[in-house]
Amino acid sequence: MSTYIHYTDEQKDRARQTNIAELLRSQGETLKRSGKEYEWLDGGQKVTVRGNLWFHQYEQVGGDAIDFVRRFYNKSYPEAMDYLLGESGGTLTASPPVVKEQKQLVPPMRNNNMRRVYAYLLKYRGIDREVLNHFAHAGLIYEDAKYHNVVFVGKDETGKIRHISKRGSGTESSYKGNESGSEPEYSFHCIGTSNRLYVFEAPIDMLSYISMHKPGWQRHSYVALCSVADRALFYTLKQHPQINKIHLCLDSDKPGQAAAHRIAEKLFTNGYKYEIEIPQGKDWNEELRNPPEEEQTETEEEAWEIQFS
Repeated sequence: MSTYIHYTDEQKDRARQTNIAELLRSQGETLKRSGKEYEWLDGGQKVTVRGNLWFHQYEQVGGDAIDFVRRFYNKSYPEAMDYLLGESGGTLTASPPVVKEQKQLVPPMRNNNMRRVYAYLLKYRGIDREVLNHFAHAGLIYEDAKYHNVVFVGKDETGKIRHISKRGSGTESSYKGNESGSEPEYSFHCIGTSNRLYVFEAPIDMLSYISMHKPGWQRHSYVALCSVADRALFYTLKQHPQINKIHLCLDSDKPGQAAAHRIAEKLFTNGYKYEIEIPQGKDWNEELRNPPEEEQTETEEEAWEIQFS
C-alpha cells in the first residue's frame, strides 16, 4: 500500500518551475535551439521546450516540469517530486525514459462505396466535386467500412500508406484524429511540379482552399500537417528541392497563427521565401461555406443610382 506524501504549495511550485532544458542536459540529452525555444526528440517525434513548459508537437499535449518527468521518465508523482526537489540523488537513471515501440499502421477497411463521405464533403463541407474526385481516384480519400469516417491517406514515395487521418462523416460529429502508427512526415499531401507549396492544418482545409483556387491547382504542391507540427512540411521540402516558395495557410485562431509565425521563422532561417495567408473565418472551410460579401465599388453604386433615378 502506497504512503501518502504531503507536499507544500511552495514545494509544488518549486518543482513545477524546474527548467526542462537544463534537466535534459543533466541527463546527457541533446537539444536544438529554435528561436526562443528548444527542440528535443522523443523517439523521433519533436517536443518543444521553453523554460518549465513542454509541448509534444505531434500528439498535441503538454505540461510543466512535473508532467515532463512523469511522462518521459515513467515516474510516479512522488518520484517526480522527489527528483525535482533534489531528494532522489540527482539522477533519473534508475528508471530511464520509456522507449516507445513504433506501432504498425493498419489502415481501416474500405467501405464498398463512398456515399456518406461524398455527401458529407460535397453537401456539408462544400468541397468541389472535381477536386474530391481527383483525391478519391488517387486512393487518398476513402470511406471506412466500420464507422463510415472520412479517411485521408498519406503515402510515401513508393506508394505505401504511411499516415492515416480520420474525420467523422456525420454533420454533428466532431471526431477526428490520426491513426496509431502514422508517421507525421507523410501526412495527407499532393505534390505538383511548380515551386509553390501550400501548407494547412487539416485535410478539409486543404481541400477547401483548392476548391476556392481551382485554376491550375494541380501544378502546385499541398500538405496538411494534421496538427500544427512542421515535420511534414520540412520533409516535403527535403524531398522536393524545386519548392522554394511556401504559403502558410494555417487557421486564423491563436494556436494556428502562433504556429504559422513559428514555422515562418524557421523558413526564413533556412532561406525559403514564404507568405502567411489567413482565412476570413476560423479556417478555410468556414470561408468556403461562408464567403465574405464583396463590397460594391463606387462605380457600381453610381450605376445603380443612374439606373433608377
